[in-house]
Amino acid sequence: MSDDLGQVDMRLNSGPPVGPYAPGVTAPSPGPYAPGVTPPSVVPYAPGVTPPSSGLFTPGGSKDFASTPAEKRAAADTIENELEHATKTAAEHADDATGKAQKGFEGWETAAGLKKVADTWDQQVKTLMGRLAGEKAELRGASGYITRNDIGLGSQFASQSQLHGM
Repeated sequence: MSDDLGQVDMRLNSGPPVGPYAPGVTAPSPGPYAPGVTPPSVVPYAPGVTPPSSGLFTPGGSKDFASTPAEKRAAADTIENELEHATKTAAEHADDATGKAQKGFEGWETAAGLKKVADTWDQQVKTLMGRLAGEKAELRGASGYITRNDIGLGSQFASQSQLHGM
């Protein structure tokens, strides 16, 4: 925007220019987005994931949340044989690289910063490994939990039923 002297208004947050715009250029829509940034259409999906045409978004699965005991075992095995191993390997690699960098910056504040980052990373890896172990255990025990729950509820209802013991 220009004033009568030809000076340009450089105020922050003054909003998009009123116009006119070059041929083929449309005015930006108002919103919390930076100029030139298009707001997401509906839901952002990971690269390579195609949004569903209808129904629930179920990547690689059925529309209900059921899975067979074999699928649960396969998921638990994937956690144990792939994810836990890959996470541990990545953590060790990061620890080695950060340790070497720390030694290279010894005596500088950067070394103290790298130590703090490494400690935070180690705690995050420990938390992630715990979550993976928990998910693995839950997957392996899910069938047993459901069976025990059914038997327990059946016993509870039977003991409260007026027909019980007839």
